[in-house]
Amino acid sequence: MTYDQDKNLILVVDDTPTNLSVISQALHNAGFTVAVETDGESAIEQVNYNQPDLILLDVMMPGIDGFETCKRLKANPSNRDIPVIFMTALTDTVDKVKGLSIGAVDYITKPFQQDEVLARVRIHLQLRHLTITLDEQNARLKQEVAERAAAETRLSKTFQQLKEAQEQIIATEKLAYLGTLTG
Repeated sequence: MTYDQDKNLILVVDDTPTNLSVISQALHNAGFTVAVETDGESAIEQVNYNQPDLILLDVMMPGIDGFETCKRLKANPSNRDIPVIFMTALTDTVDKVKGLSIGAVDYITKPFQQDEVLARVRIHLQLRHLTITLDEQNARLKQEVAERAAAETRLSKTFQQLKEAQEQIIATEKLAYLGTLTG
């Protein structure tokens, strides 16, 4: 699988229209496809409908906050591997650790720098694509190992049958030879 940023969908979740506009425009200008949501519930629905390649998620939002949104997203096995990057004004280490411990891959503090956001997005998308490629290769290798093990088992059975046939031929020839000697 080749990394192609034009095919990447980034979901931006923030309740502040200005933040949504600025980050969406920066991502769009960088060649990414962008979807936006303004709250956690809508974000979860969006992810279930059209799964993004990466989520930029605000922590402080009305309704369910970003931490709860991330927990719910990560609880669903089909969403578990989507990278989530928190974007928030919370700079306390406890908040950062909490975010990372519930499944986020990174943490960007507001006000954010566009170049930093783009660099982090690119890095985490590339990591995701490399992980997907590695998982696909592992699956192929496991299949290949299973096929080789099955072939080895068949080969071993065939060898055992040949060995038994050879022993039977030798026994038959010995009996024939004994019959010739006694005759």
